[in-house]
Amino acid sequence: MSPKWLSFVGLLAIWPGPIKAHDIYKHLVNEMGDSCCDATDCRPAPYRLRATGVEMFIFEQWRAVPADKIQYRVLRGDTGETGGGHWCGAGYDPTLGTYATRCAVLPPQSAAAVEAVP
Repeated sequence: MSPKWLSFVGLLAIWPGPIKAHDIYKHLVNEMGDSCCDATDCRPAPYRLRATGVEMFIFEQWRAVPADKIQYRVLRGDTGETGGGHWCGAGYDPTLGTYATRCAVLPPQSAAAVEAVP
């Protein structure tokens, strides 16, 4: 084999593989420093601003998201299908009477719009 071919093969051997879909969430932590995600409970989620706050489309319905769970940031690897909205949490929690949101991510430009909602 030529030296160029060997270099190419070597480069392929150390090249990182494709980013797994859930890898974009692994660095997310809440305000207490706890992980937002256990590798299965984060997902892209459309969002909308309402007079009552932010809602995200999770579990096939629009659901209110607690303001203290929202992070305004861009996630590296986001494919953009939800305009930058992502939700991390669990199914319905009867003790809370709602769905348990660990973290919600909205794009930075939406922060001003949320503050402007009466």
